[in-house]
Amino acid sequence: MTKDVSFMESRVVLHSDLNNCYASIECMLDPSLRGKRIAVCGSTEERHGIVLAKNQEAKKFGVKTGMAIWQAKQACPNLTIVSPHMDQYMKFSRIVRAIYKRYSPEVEAFGIDESWIEMTGSALLRKKSGEEIANEIRETVKSEVGLTVSVGVSFNKIFAKLGSDMKKPDAVTCIPKECFQEIVWPLPVEDLLYVGRATTQKLNRYCIRTIGDLARMDVKALDHMLGKNGIMLWGFANGLDNSRVMPCEYTPPVKSVGHGITCMADLESLDEVRLVFMQLSQEIGLKLRKHGLAAQAVQIGVRDNELNYAGYQCKLPYPTQSYTEIWQAGNQLFQDKHYWKNNIRSLTIRAIDLVPASDSVQLDLWSDYKQHERHTVIERTVEDIRRRYGDGIINYAVLTQNIKLPGIISDEHQMPSLMYR
Repeated sequence: MTKDVSFMESRVVLHSDLNNCYASIECMLDPSLRGKRIAVCGSTEERHGIVLAKNQEAKKFGVKTGMAIWQAKQACPNLTIVSPHMDQYMKFSRIVRAIYKRYSPEVEAFGIDESWIEMTGSALLRKKSGEEIANEIRETVKSEVGLTVSVGVSFNKIFAKLGSDMKKPDAVTCIPKECFQEIVWPLPVEDLLYVGRATTQKLNRYCIRTIGDLARMDVKALDHMLGKNGIMLWGFANGLDNSRVMPCEYTPPVKSVGHGITCMADLESLDEVRLVFMQLSQEIGLKLRKHGLAAQAVQIGVRDNELNYAGYQCKLPYPTQSYTEIWQAGNQLFQDKHYWKNNIRSLTIRAIDLVPASDSVQLDLWSDYKQHERHTVIERTVEDIRRRYGDGIINYAVLTQNIKLPGIISDEHQMPSLMYR
């Protein structure tokens, strides 16, 4: 696009994406990796042995993010595996984001490697088009940091993000308002932000395969198929997104509190699942109290050893901060809803539908509020002991056995700790 964007006529949003962020930074830290096919992978010892990132050379051989290491090596036999250095990724992310802030105070992070930049109303648009600003940012990042970015330029956040994904690496793509249908609508529906694998499969069953198909669908039919998410996605496909780019200091409200983990070995029984949920839930209760929130529902996620995923959720009888009650609800949900076909690789439990803990609660005749109060008193006492003497000083007795979690030491010869039931 060479046409200039008028200063006040239209909104101008950029989305900048660091190309192959982890892999590119690893090549900067170790120049001997340049030119090789590399993949940054999690720890095989802790069963996080999947591809977190890959460079362009590995991508050409079919290596994809999320692949197991053995699958990636089958696709690319000469693949070089590199361990992640998250502290370095965060450091370079801050450096690049500081460059974006030279152009706008409204820079919204979307993960470590992506950011939206709001240019609407900027005095720079009197002198340069959005495309020219994007190219200037791209060249500045390359010359000052040694990394490349792809930048999307459009009139809303969704299409700016879509633009940055369309041409990689080291490129700028513009999606102007006056002709967005010609550019966007032929693309696969899964290219649209927030259309994941499950949503794609559901849409494909109704012959919705492109963004244009989605845009032309009856909105009431999408509401029936996907609920409010269907209405939201229909709006995105039709260019109706008007969400703002949040300034750097903005802290989004807490909408859920959860904890998930990949186990050291497959979970083979309900008892093993129960213990993992028990361990994960303790951190949830602590975070809820920290934020002054209570959960009205619980959600669990289950991934088996063939990487199949299933999620379930249920309402709680009353809002709670108790990790005992959250764990019990998650455990019961698993037993009631999950069909055990394969052993379990990873579990997630999440407190959702949050409300202020100070809100009044309408009591009923069936819930055991005295037991709820006992849980609250015990958990607050335990948290106080841990604050004073360390996290490992007190725990459930059953959690001192091997529960297949990374970083959980259950050796009987370790320093003795207090136990509670």
